Amino acid sequence: MITEMDALTTPGIHFLDARGPEGMRIYAVGDVHGRLDLLAAMYRRIAAEIRQAPPADWRVIHLGDYVDRGPDSKSVIDFLIEVRKRDPRHLMLAGNHDIGFLDFLNAPDADGLFMRYGGIQTAQSYGVALNEGGGAWFGRSEAALRQGHAALVEAVPKSHVDFLQSLPFSLTFGDFFFCHAGIRPGIALESQSTQDLIWIRDVFHNHSGLHPKIVVHGHTPVPEAEVMVNRVNIDTLAYQTGNLSALVIDGADKRILVVSGEKA
Repeated sequence: MITEMDALTTPGIHFLDARGPEGMRIYAVGDVHGRLDLLAAMYRRIAAEIRQAPPADWRVIHLGDYVDRGPDSKSVIDFLIEVRKRDPRHLMLAGNHDIGFLDFLNAPDADGLFMRYGGIQTAQSYGVALNEGGGAWFGRSEAALRQGHAALVEAVPKSHVDFLQSLPFSLTFGDFFFCHAGIRPGIALESQSTQDLIWIRDVFHNHSGLHPKIVVHGHTPVPEAEVMVNRVNIDTLAYQTGNLSALVIDGADKRILVVSGEKA
């Protein structure tokens, strides 16, 4: 539902008026978090739509968080590397979990994002049991952390590290600005910090004014895609709910596309 806000009188772009580039259809896909089954299902839906009603041009934009929590982060990255190689119109942005994965590979931290929020499942997808022996990691020895880290560094292909390091933090098409988490209101889009683009929440969500462009983001799970006058949130907690969502932009037409699978 589009929420009525005082943004209606604020300079900027209103969702109802926003348009994508002429002749280009855009599919912006929310947080995948290791759900290869849902990612593959979304690509089948997109391919079917493009076959049935071919646009002059198209882009598929992923908003980040490919790893952690879900069961098959490794295969998700393999999938995305392959589709990007096959057609550069597949575009991927960085999410905080993707950067957290790189941070852990660079320097293991038992209290960091990776270990606390789903990195154990990511490691398992590479054949590494960071919590071998059962139970939580916390409280185990520094030596065990270093050993697990070394095994994961060995298991992760260089192509996966290169892919994650290559990810930009934002993209702009037409009246839409795409990023993982959101923007800091009042700061020019080109001057946004990478920290805000992958981490921001409350100050962005609570802002009722219009932005220079409609911000399309994920990062903060919602039960169903959230369409506001100034932003669209398409993180529908895919790894747990079994629902992966996308915003489809085709000129002035905008709609939400959802694929569903098994719940976690």
